[in-house]
Amino acid sequence: MPVPTTHVGSLPRSQQVVDFIFAREKGQPYDAAAFDACMTAAVDDTVRKQKEAGVDIVSDGETSKISYATYVKDRYTGFEGDSPRNAPADLKMFPSFLTRIKDEGGTPTYARPKCTGEVRSKGQGELEKDIANLKAAMAAHGVSRGFMNAASPGVISLFLPNAHYPSREAYLAALADAMRDEYRTIVDAGLDLQLDCPDLALSRHMIFTDLTDAEFVKVAASHVEALNHALDGIDPDRVRVHICWGNYEGPHVCDVPMATMFDTLMSVNARHLLFETSNPRHGHEWAVFRDRAADIPDDKVLVPGVIDSTTNFVEHPDLVAERLRRFVDIVGADRVIGGSDCGFGTFAGFGAVDPAIAYAKLATLAEGAARV
Repeated sequence: MPVPTTHVGSLPRSQQVVDFIFAREKGQPYDAAAFDACMTAAVDDTVRKQKEAGVDIVSDGETSKISYATYVKDRYTGFEGDSPRNAPADLKMFPSFLTRIKDEGGTPTYARPKCTGEVRSKGQGELEKDIANLKAAMAAHGVSRGFMNAASPGVISLFLPNAHYPSREAYLAALADAMRDEYRTIVDAGLDLQLDCPDLALSRHMIFTDLTDAEFVKVAASHVEALNHALDGIDPDRVRVHICWGNYEGPHVCDVPMATMFDTLMSVNARHLLFETSNPRHGHEWAVFRDRAADIPDDKVLVPGVIDSTTNFVEHPDLVAERLRRFVDIVGADRVIGGSDCGFGTFAGFGAVDPAIAYAKLATLAEGAARV
């Protein structure tokens, strides 16, 4: 049978969805019932498009979320105001390019509050709506396996900085305790749980630029410790983790190498590991997995990104198959799933890839996987 396919989770949202999300984001009046109806219809459409593209393991496209990390400010207490933006170190090295993408509207705008109080769940009501929408759409379109994204403690600490807890470690511990119910609610609903963890790579060149790589690895290890604590009691077979260097087109010359983060990635209590291998900065790093094949635990499933999420090139299915075969040769076909480098709709209303092309890329992913 062919190698199965999935993606990182976020997909382009319709303008109606974006308008509703930003009305809520800006505190403007909106019809709550119309909002819910819009999200239900949009998730149904998103799942239908994934099914038609040939994706085996689908998501809700993160339809109702403003972004993969900052949505927590709406579902948990303790977050207020906004915090200064900090451009990645690689973009600061090329100020003319940074200015250009700002002037062209290439950076999303939304609130990134600080943590100013105790982080506690407001209840799982919004999550339960998301779960119901995804499961209804899966049933309607005959899809048997789905996943739902959730922010990791580390990525929340990256985008919503601490101004309350006595230390970063205390903040991570509080976030881990707060997020446990969200993670369990997703798994208990029969869905796979995906944890988005750009803090294990992106944060190296965003907020930990003053550290050595060895020092950063220790920071990342503390993030994994917090995440594993939050996952305690959840079957790792139901968990996916995505490591990321930032879903933006840019030089990426400051990215910490996969070789440096390999052991950190392998230490997460998740069976499925999603990572970038198709963009020009990380396309060569499949060789890290080849060279360290003996250090890949037998229970890990590799989900390499074999289509890029920042360009409108539609990869040839033969190229997709070539990329997948590299990993099949390392761990076997039963431990490889074809994925995308990152999401296509990481922030509501923002994405480098045209929506129709995003689904064309998913279709070529499926076609390439069928050739393996």
